[in-house]
Amino acid sequence: MVSGMALKSPVDFAGSITSGQKDPCCFGVPGCNPRCVRYNKKSRTCRLVTRAISVDRPQLDFSNSDWKKQFQEDFDRRFSLPHLKDVIDVEPRPTTFSLKSRTPLENVNGSMQGSWNGYVNDDDRALLKVIKFASPTSAGADCIDPDCSWVEQWVHRAGPRKQIYFEPQYVKAGIVTCGGLCPGLNDVIRQIVLTLEKYGVKNIVGIQHGFRGFFEDHLAEVPLNRQVVQNINLAGGSFLGVSRGGTNISDIARRLDMLFVLGGNGTHAGANLIHEECRKRKLKVSIVGVPKTIDNDILLMDKTFGFDTAVEAAQRAINSAYIEAHSAFHGIGLVKLMGRSSGFITMHASLSSGQVDICLIPEVPFTLDGPNGVLQHLEHLIETKGFALICVAEGAGQEHLQQSNATDASGNMILGDIGVHLHQKIKAHFKEIGVHSDVKYIDPTYMVRAVRANASDAILCTVLGQNAVHGAFAGFSGITTGICNTHNVYLPISEVIKSTRFVDPNSRMWHRCLTSTGQPDFH
Repeated sequence: MVSGMALKSPVDFAGSITSGQKDPCCFGVPGCNPRCVRYNKKSRTCRLVTRAISVDRPQLDFSNSDWKKQFQEDFDRRFSLPHLKDVIDVEPRPTTFSLKSRTPLENVNGSMQGSWNGYVNDDDRALLKVIKFASPTSAGADCIDPDCSWVEQWVHRAGPRKQIYFEPQYVKAGIVTCGGLCPGLNDVIRQIVLTLEKYGVKNIVGIQHGFRGFFEDHLAEVPLNRQVVQNINLAGGSFLGVSRGGTNISDIARRLDMLFVLGGNGTHAGANLIHEECRKRKLKVSIVGVPKTIDNDILLMDKTFGFDTAVEAAQRAINSAYIEAHSAFHGIGLVKLMGRSSGFITMHASLSSGQVDICLIPEVPFTLDGPNGVLQHLEHLIETKGFALICVAEGAGQEHLQQSNATDASGNMILGDIGVHLHQKIKAHFKEIGVHSDVKYIDPTYMVRAVRANASDAILCTVLGQNAVHGAFAGFSGITTGICNTHNVYLPISEVIKSTRFVDPNSRMWHRCLTSTGQPDFH
């Protein structure tokens, strides 16, 4: 069964470090992110779980003068893109895609290609990392070895190729949207359809309500073409519908020549299982992911579509809470935003607002009571400015709530409601100390998820949808497309699902957020 499953890191390295110290087990694992999951207030140490990007590469001996070569060889192996020709005998043909013609190129002899330089070479690469850190103690340092040596890490550039591995007129392509709603889904669907037609594909179908559409009889395939999708980007939601849950790999593998899967970590894990099944059965099927997560928590990527829109839409809730708090006597505004395990939306929304006094995210534990707790700081804010505004991510502070261990259809643990808990705690606290307070709680989750993509996300969706089709026609499978350091790239799905992307509490962006809110360390 394939499911939009909740993922855990393949390896959890546990250890204790002093607050602010670089976790020693990070060395040799680029991009690993230590997360404090248990904080000892007396010793000011964290029990860390370090999520590693890679678990299958060799241990590096930094005393060996060839360790950089060893690292790069392993990196190149892991980030090599899976291709149809790895498992089946397939010959390329000249592409049918060209912007020099209004219609797909027919009977190409190469002259049209030679007159246009709009194709990407298979050897084009983009750097995954662009900052050379001088020390592991630098803010946001991401080092391979204790000396922060510079090692180039190149990934494949996305875009149309001169050679393709499918005959467009015989291709049946499918599009499926999985997981929860996210601004921009319709924009991506639209661009995939338009780009497929540019290649000459005429048999395009949409799979209704996620992977369920593959096995529930009442969910028929939806024929897609330019006329059908022309205006779907003008509305939010998903034209095809979404759902969580799984289906049988075999049912998917034998139905389509290309499958474009829009979803987050769990959905990409499901897509990778379908890809592996196709390889095992030597099927000429290309599986391409488009990273969709409003939480912006896909590993290795600058951002995912829908994130900018979510931050912008969250401003309406934050501004409303601010006005309520500012207008009331001893008013306290409390806004809960998305972010199960990553606090990117909450952090960026707080920065964008400029009015937030307290920002709470899953990556940074906090105490509620005591001299260094959130409640004590709220007292200070009420005394000094007369009101306060709090922005909290849905996954923050789960250690303060009773855990049910229940899971949703995707396998994600059902979280306790930190917003309701904070609301109750704040009201009870100020009542206990005999100080009047007027607490207003806003949860705009579905108002944010269902809106139409803004201009920035609409452009990103356009690029991602087009590049997904280019990747499939280039013969790649088991890949996803995204932005790394402002460049559009292809990445193996197997690499991006190895961990969730987290806010680094030592990053400059989190430090900027703390500077803006003025909040202290809540320990």
